[in-house]
Amino acid sequence: MSNRTPEQIYHDLAEVMAAAFPNHDISTEMGSETRVFADLGLTSIELVVLGERVEQFYGRRLPFGPFLAGLRARGADDLELGEVVAFLQRHV
Repeated sequence: MSNRTPEQIYHDLAEVMAAAFPNHDISTEMGSETRVFADLGLTSIELVVLGERVEQFYGRRLPFGPFLAGLRARGADDLELGEVVAFLQRHV
């Protein structure tokens, strides 16, 4: 369990995304229901890059593979930031 609050993790994600994707407008108000593809405009390969950058930011490997596989298994076609934040709270 993380010692970082959800608000801190949202801030971390905004910082990582702004650095990783300077051509995207990440100034969108990010909340638990903000969708990675539909709202932030990321592509699936950019989601992979985001995972790598988040690992670099926190300085540790994270189990993104099983996390994303679970989303696919339930038929999710997009990823809400609330799910990402909950995942990061468990693993950073």
